[in-house]
Amino acid sequence: MQKLLLTFIAMLLCTGLKAQIWVSKNVTSSFFSTTPVEDIDAQSKTGASAINTKTNEIIFKINNTSYQFKKKLMQEHFNENYIESDKYPTSDFKGKIVEQIDFSKPGTYPITVKGNLQIHGVTKEYQAKGSLVITNDEAKATSAFNVKLADHDIKIPTIVFKQIAETIQVKMNATYQPKK
Repeated sequence: MQKLLLTFIAMLLCTGLKAQIWVSKNVTSSFFSTTPVEDIDAQSKTGASAINTKTNEIIFKINNTSYQFKKKLMQEHFNENYIESDKYPTSDFKGKIVEQIDFSKPGTYPITVKGNLQIHGVTKEYQAKGSLVITNDEAKATSAFNVKLADHDIKIPTIVFKQIAETIQVKMNATYQPKK
């Protein structure tokens, strides 16, 4: 994961030598699916993210095998049958914060993030609302948005179709510090 984070930072730095880079090394990502038959809830706490505060570019990357489920069988099915983690080991988002944010001014800012989300080898454009809370030494970002499984070519076998929702809610939480 450290190697991925360094690659992100290098990509962001290429957009301007004086760019201010803020980094989050322990992004929490979760998803939730509810049906009358069963709820599915998983969480990862090992994602990485970086923001270029000069250009508002933002990148997230998560190892698909890092998601933890309450039921180990769900975790196995997720990695082997649905997300195919051997073939697609990571999911990522590359985009921009739409609003101009002054990271030197503490406060709470509503934000919109627009960009491309890649899951299961399929990239689709998304726009999500969120919140950015800036203090003197860190920034906390949160967002929640919906993902249709079919949009990312994730097929659900008919035998379990009623147990998995067609649309899942994804939540992201990241705490950033300026890169020194």
